[in-house]
Amino acid sequence: MRTLDEKIKVGIVGSGYISNIHVRSLKSVYDAEIIACSSIDEESLKKLTKKYKIPYSFMDYRKMLEIDEIDVVCLGVPNDLHLQMTLDCAAAGKHIICEKPLCNNLRDADLMINACKEAGVKLMYIEQYCFAPKYIKLKELCQSGSLGKVYFIKHSQKHDGPHSAWFWDVEKTGGGVVMDMGCHTFGFLRWLTDNAEVESIYSEMGTYMHKDKTKGEDNAITIIKFKGGVTGVSEVSWARKGGYDDRAEVYGLKGLSFVDMSSSLKTYSEIGFKYVSEKAPISLGWSYPIFEEEWQSGFPQIFAHFVGCIKNSKKPLFTGEDGKAVLEMVYAAYASAGEGKKVKLPFRSYAAKPIDIWIS
Repeated sequence: MRTLDEKIKVGIVGSGYISNIHVRSLKSVYDAEIIACSSIDEESLKKLTKKYKIPYSFMDYRKMLEIDEIDVVCLGVPNDLHLQMTLDCAAAGKHIICEKPLCNNLRDADLMINACKEAGVKLMYIEQYCFAPKYIKLKELCQSGSLGKVYFIKHSQKHDGPHSAWFWDVEKTGGGVVMDMGCHTFGFLRWLTDNAEVESIYSEMGTYMHKDKTKGEDNAITIIKFKGGVTGVSEVSWARKGGYDDRAEVYGLKGLSFVDMSSSLKTYSEIGFKYVSEKAPISLGWSYPIFEEEWQSGFPQIFAHFVGCIKNSKKPLFTGEDGKAVLEMVYAAYASAGEGKKVKLPFRSYAAKPIDIWIS
């Protein structure tokens, strides 16, 4: 039996941009210890394990799963790999922390959820923005009644394209910007409405800036009607120049609140400096360099929560079921954009990936 001072042992799958964030975030969690990492990219794997002093490295994640000490595996890999890796982790008795989206289709979501239930392991779904300090305060305002009855919420996330080349490949991702960033905005809107039932979704999508790179959409606007009278709007884009933009607006009958996650220190420089914020292309002139960027986005906090849930046998706030609920909304959005009309939920599709509905 685990003692109270024994750390949760973590294995990492992936060595790219997001896995580096996972490692840094987990390094800040007192009760976590990263002992192994796996990646098919040997060069980036060596850099990651050396930089963060991770003892064991593997090119094949299945070899890593043979380490008995590992309690939980964190997946930071392309979407189409989530299913098999989750099934293998569950079969090995490891808990799973899975990046968004949960997977590429609803059938796979059911397989992942059921496999973890049968194996008695937790399937935890990363939605870090719901742990971001500014957004936690926004939810407190909504729940306290300070804004009166809330009737409208908008969340937008925009930049000029993803970090890794595989995001352009819809065979791997299942879609474009809605699969990438719509997962965040849809998940955020569910969370802010206390997971209210979704009644209908209407979406418009298009490819404007990146037609030479992807078959997927790079800009989308989605209207979500929740049971109880709240309307949510999601705006996501890979076609927005000027760096990463993340903001939310909440309107109630007695007040309103705006959150801008993108701004920090208002700075002017004629020389420039090394780093402004995620996706910001230049630092000359006026800019808004951010501080504690990962903390502001909620990454260390959500990993601390997941590790605590494993150690104390508690249910996570975000599970495979939440990931599936978001994926259902994503599918409905693609169906709406493809058909040019509002789509009612519950929504079920047997398409292999959401974008197939839009393209067809």
